[in-house]
This record gives sequence, structure tokens and C-alpha cells, in this order.
Amino acid sequence: MQLTGNTVFITGGTSGIGRGLAEAFYRLGNKVIVAGWRKALLDVIAAENPGIDGVELDITDHEDIARVAARLTQSHPSLNVLINNAGIMPFDDPSGAVDDAVSRRIIDTNLLGPIRLTSALLGHLKKQPRATIIHNTSVLAYVPIATNAVYSATKAALHSYALSRRFMLRDTRVAVQEIAPPWVDTDLIRKSGDPRAMPLDVFIERTMAGLATDAREVFVDEIKALRDNPGSGEHALVDAFNLDLVANPIPV
Repeated sequence: MQLTGNTVFITGGTSGIGRGLAEAFYRLGNKVIVAGWRKALLDVIAAENPGIDGVELDITDHEDIARVAARLTQSHPSLNVLINNAGIMPFDDPSGAVDDAVSRRIIDTNLLGPIRLTSALLGHLKKQPRATIIHNTSVLAYVPIATNAVYSATKAALHSYALSRRFMLRDTRVAVQEIAPPWVDTDLIRKSGDPRAMPLDVFIERTMAGLATDAREVFVDEIKALRDNPGSGEHALVDAFNLDLVANPIPV
């Protein structure tokens, strides 16, 4: 994608990867609008980055999505980049009873939210001279972590949906890119400084470089072996991945 001359709307843009991407696009001179559900954090990022606009959005509410989409297309008619970044990562245990309310919240936020928001803005994006939809999935879309099974499943589903959306938009001016972060040291679970986690600034720098290309998927070299999930050897790979995390758990 072209990294300059855009009007960018990014969900979950008040912290972590979302904020990192928002500020990276802002520094390149793009118009940036960030969405989040905590007004106090929206006010902070706007104050620290004069010119970034904040929009309150409940990504789990399809009516609120429709409201925000209508407002955006009116107030920012040049909007041409949508970054579906908002996500939550509660722990769950698929070996026991599943909390239906928590599972529904994960699905509504991580999967249905991006689907609904993109649908609401797609007609507008198709009218732009050039437009890009970016889906933020995860390395866990390829290799699930068993302690966050529903989260991993939503990221796998969003990856699949991005493949279909990209194909269906192949003859339009709307490109679809996917970023698949590794473990990045953010507050998605808890910012810990764990050496296994990639520093946020390093991840953002590499990801912006990848987005500047025509790559359909942007991921760092550190997860390439997991992205190249070895087909019929998948079960052994997933077991080994999770056994390592059992032996060396993520601090929470």
C-alpha cells in the first residue's frame, strides 16, 4: 500500500499495536482517526498527537458500528484505509466448561466486529481512487495457544475471511492486507518485558515496512516457521508449541 496521503481509521487505536500503528501513520503525515471504547484514552492520544481524532466505538454492537460508519463517511469523505485492529484475549480452558458470555464477547470483538465494520464502510471504500483494508490477525491464527482457544479460533477465522474478502475484491480498487503479529510486548494480556516478546517499536517498524509493499500478508521472520505450518505434521507442531508454553508460561 501507499503509506502517505491517506485518511486512516483504526479500531483499538488507544494502546498497544493499535496506537503504535496510529502514531506511525500520523508521523508520515496521514490523517488518522482512532476508535476505542474508553474516552479517557482517546483524549490522551489526541492530546499527545495533535490532529489525531478520536471516536468512541463499541465494536461488539452492530448498531454502534453503523452509527460510527455513517459519521465517518460524512466527516472524513477521503477515508481510504481501514485497520481492523481491536481485539481482546481472555484466557479460557477448552478442557472444561466454557463461559458463554466471555466467548461471545471474544467472537463479537475479534471476528464479527471487523466483518461488520468493513461491511459498513465497504461501499465508501470502493468509491476511493485507492483503498486498503488491513486485518490484524495473529501468529495464533496458524498455531493456536490452548490457554486462549477461543481467541486463537477467532484469529484463524478472520484470516480465512480475509482470504475470501481479498479474492472477492480482486477487480476493485480496494486491496486487502493482513498483519499477523507474534507475541508483542503490549498490554493485550500484560506488558511484562519478557524477552520472548518482541518490543512494540521493533514490531511497528517492521510491519510498516511490510505494509509499504504489495504483500498480502505481513509477518516478521521470527514466526515464518509457524506460518509455514507443516500440513499433516500440524498436530505435532501444535502440541510442541503448547508444551513449551506449559513449561515456560506467559506471565499474567
